[in-house]
Amino acid sequence: MAITQNELESLLRAAFPDADITIKDLAGDGDHYSARIRTPAFVGKSRVAQHQMVYAALQGRMGGALHALALDTGPKAEG
Repeated sequence: MAITQNELESLLRAAFPDADITIKDLAGDGDHYSARIRTPAFVGKSRVAQHQMVYAALQGRMGGALHALALDTGPKAEG
């Protein structure tokens, strides 16, 4: 009941269409990923708020189809 890297990226891109997103499958099992997300949507938001926004974008899949997600979030640099 894993999630594919493409499915994960699609969910994140739907929530953050202007983001720079890099996803890595850490274990090759579809359950453990890392995601680097840079988007203007994170400007002025705390790290906790940024991560909450990412979890909301995953629509309840965290802890189910997706076992572990290491997040590296931040605002997208201008220019």
